[in-house]
Amino acid sequence: MGIIVNQSIKNTIVTYFGFGIGAINVIFLYTQFISEEYFGLITFILSTASILMPFMAFGVHNTIVKFYSSFKTRQSQNSFLSLMLLLPLIVIIPLGLLTHFAYDLIANWLSKENVIIKDYTWLIYISAAAFAYFEVFYAWSKVQLQSVFGNFMSEVFHRFITTLLLLSHYFGYLTVDNLIYGIVITYIVRAFIMKLYAFSLRMPVFKLTKITNLSSILKYSALIIIAGSVANIILEIDKFMLGQFEALNNVAYYGVAIYIATVIGVPARAMHQITNPLTAQFLNERNKQELKTLYQKSSINLFIISGFIFLCIIININKLYLLIPENYSEGFLVVLVIGLAKLSDNLLGNNNAILFNSDYYRVVLVFGILLAILTVVLNLLFIPKFGINGAAYASCITIFIYNAIKLSFVYNKFKIQPFTVSTLKTALLILVCGLGLYFWEFDFYPIISILFKTIILALVYGLSVYKFNLSLDISKILNRFIS
Repeated sequence: MGIIVNQSIKNTIVTYFGFGIGAINVIFLYTQFISEEYFGLITFILSTASILMPFMAFGVHNTIVKFYSSFKTRQSQNSFLSLMLLLPLIVIIPLGLLTHFAYDLIANWLSKENVIIKDYTWLIYISAAAFAYFEVFYAWSKVQLQSVFGNFMSEVFHRFITTLLLLSHYFGYLTVDNLIYGIVITYIVRAFIMKLYAFSLRMPVFKLTKITNLSSILKYSALIIIAGSVANIILEIDKFMLGQFEALNNVAYYGVAIYIATVIGVPARAMHQITNPLTAQFLNERNKQELKTLYQKSSINLFIISGFIFLCIIININKLYLLIPENYSEGFLVVLVIGLAKLSDNLLGNNNAILFNSDYYRVVLVFGILLAILTVVLNLLFIPKFGINGAAYASCITIFIYNAIKLSFVYNKFKIQPFTVSTLKTALLILVCGLGLYFWEFDFYPIISILFKTIILALVYGLSVYKFNLSLDISKILNRFIS
């Protein structure tokens, strides 16, 4: 257990550090150093590559984690890992040939609204392949019980290099073309470094012998391809579809707004590393009471923490947009809508861990597929009518429906739900603080104003959480801080 806690703490710190660098890049450097069109182009390339990644990886990154420990001999492990290295090529090679021979057809379709995309279409394929093998090598490291370096490469490395590339472009050392190619090369280098690290932990021995549960492995990989595709479609399809209906500058505005709102989801990512193994343990032990307690504690703790981050963003959003070019302020409604959706994700606590560690994973996958289809349909309806706000509406509606289904499903199967009286009190606190501070503006320089309002919010919000004892865990932390 010690190694899990130790690496969870390190991973949490690394995740926040990476998001901090990413925030500087997305909110300040991209918006100031390159045109909106090229920023939108980079966002489109990386989002489309992310959608393709689960297909390119062939689900191998999840399959390694699930099945590796089931192989007890060195020879069987070598055979399994050899297969895992080769499986992605089943998709990557044919897709590469298709991209080569049908390049004009694919490029013309992708660039029908934005001609600039055509010359860079091949970068989507290269990026997706780099994403796929990075995840494979990261999983290779995880099963050797080493995740910190991989998490650093996943969260920090490419963002830091992107910062250097953007600064190089600003000072005239790189053209915008060089910048785009440099970003894609960064992801290739990241995959290569991850490969070297993974192989340093365990060098592959290419030996393909009979694998006893091959059928189960392939079935699981196919299932995970669908699951990963559904998750990525829900997360990334809005940016891809915006590039098909709107000018790329709107993709840039949307990308900045989405990144700001995504910060609200960081606490859930950090807490998941701790709650996931605990949830699996309680399910395996059929300890329903502890599972219910963890469900409710994770819900209220995440709701309080993410509610504070949500308020920090909303009450300061007008001043924050004064720090970047004026056109990007069109994303305000996107931040609000997606922020509420992210808040609802946190409100569900460890709901995902309960579902994905139970026997009902396949049923939830069916729901996910239906929701992914709904996401596409809603984007088709809303983007032409409402532009970037339409993409936000589509994502928000889909997330709320998906969360409602997951919430009701867990209640029906396990007879537990995450809400308590403290949930209602916290919701009222968020509403009062939001309405009270959003319209209260200081006539100071934006950064000073943001600092003052955040301090006031922290005092009011923190004291309220402490006084009304909304969370025992947070109150304990505050007691230590006070003492």
